[in-house]
Amino acid sequence: MPFDGIPFAALDFYEDLEADNSRTWWLEHKHVYDEQVRAPIEALGAELEDEFGPAKVFRPYRDVRFAKDKTPYKTHQGAWFGESHRYLHVSAAGLFVAGGYWHMSSAQVGRLRRAVADDVAGAALETALADRAVRRLEVGGEMLTRVPSGFDKNHPRADLLRRKALTVGRDLGFPAWLPTRRTLTEVRRQWRAMEPVVVWLDQHVGED
Repeated sequence: MPFDGIPFAALDFYEDLEADNSRTWWLEHKHVYDEQVRAPIEALGAELEDEFGPAKVFRPYRDVRFAKDKTPYKTHQGAWFGESHRYLHVSAAGLFVAGGYWHMSSAQVGRLRRAVADDVAGAALETALADRAVRRLEVGGEMLTRVPSGFDKNHPRADLLRRKALTVGRDLGFPAWLPTRRTLTEVRRQWRAMEPVVVWLDQHVGED
């Protein structure tokens, strides 16, 4: 199906799910999830594939085997574009888009730290983060409470050395254009703005 936007009914669905995250409610409203949430996300992913690669649309079910929170359903619908390290999700709060490296292996974290500490590579990352478009984004990623051993705690890029992941993202909320095709344009624009950081990560961290 062609992508015509993300309906506000998708946000309403998650607002109601947050209030009643039960199997009974889910089964009664699964047709809303299928039609108003998953189908638009899959259609959006298909239209973004030409530039960002195929999308993996995540399952709506939570893995509760080792979780204290036993609610069975996720309160957002995410899609991961692995070839380009891009991500988006829809929730009651609206649309969120991001790019970068999540859940790094220990080897990747090691490469990240060495690159950040290096004068040339580290300066290149600072330049990427200072890019005019990137500055509108929020830098994220899991962080340590202190600079890891083996690195100067007073290093000028100490905050970046503390990161175990590095992402940039933006919460787009629920603007009037969300249920229209303009959403496709806006996602492309935001993801293209993330390119300097993602390219740096590809060059200096890469896959295992």
